[in-house]
Amino acid sequence: MIATILDIITTAAILYIVASGLLLVFGVMKLINFAHGGLMTLGGYAAVIATALGLNPWIGIPLAAVFGAIVGLGMERVVVRSLYNRPLDAILATWGLSIIIGQIITLVFDRGVHFAEPPVRGVVSLIGESYSIYRLVLTVLALLLGLGLTLILKGTSLGLSTRAVIMNEDLARGLGINSGLVRTVTFTLGSGLAAVAGALITPLSSVYPDMGTAWLISAFMLVLVSGSSLYSLAIASVVLGGAQVIVSGYFGAVLGGMTIAALAAVILRIRPQGFSYE
Repeated sequence: MIATILDIITTAAILYIVASGLLLVFGVMKLINFAHGGLMTLGGYAAVIATALGLNPWIGIPLAAVFGAIVGLGMERVVVRSLYNRPLDAILATWGLSIIIGQIITLVFDRGVHFAEPPVRGVVSLIGESYSIYRLVLTVLALLLGLGLTLILKGTSLGLSTRAVIMNEDLARGLGINSGLVRTVTFTLGSGLAAVAGALITPLSSVYPDMGTAWLISAFMLVLVSGSSLYSLAIASVVLGGAQVIVSGYFGAVLGGMTIAALAAVILRIRPQGFSYE
């Protein structure tokens, strides 16, 4: 029982980390960045590079952030910027960009499976249960990420401008806010967060050119039921992640992998705004 509860908490934390960058872009730009999966893969290979160079595994995380931010900035300037008013085209374009990222990674690293050194090893005893220290570390990082993004959105001028654009972009522009700059910064930050998520989950799985695709589906469904709220994303991660853990435990990993998408569809059918309270 204790192990199941810990699995639910840590799985929710991992899902929150994976989906936060996607939700940030969706909240401001009202488009789903389907390059999110490719950017996560890029972050995973940043961790692989850090391991190959013999660097401290923690170095892979800022390295992933830099890679993701640079690639995201380039995508926004060259492709996404011209598609702000064409969300369907933007989805198709970012999906294509994700494929391109995967193909470039394949050319550089081949299609083989790679592994990254975990920043933390071992288990700890909690209420009589031995549990992975690294999964608990990810839970702490998810809390810090949520607090950090909340402070940025509510306590900085950039955050206030971002919230204004989220609520009413036309009015924000009328007040002198550079919505184009807000979009660029948001897409770059979201891309960096996607790559960081990829680097953080690599110790839990292998790294290969399509690793981000499965995570993208879960992140996409979480964002759909969360709207643009970080708080709603936390609730969705706990509810849907918890359901995934329970179904996987009783019915196997295959059905467990389908749980988030199926449950999100049911929630949206019953409550179109999902968990959003706005």
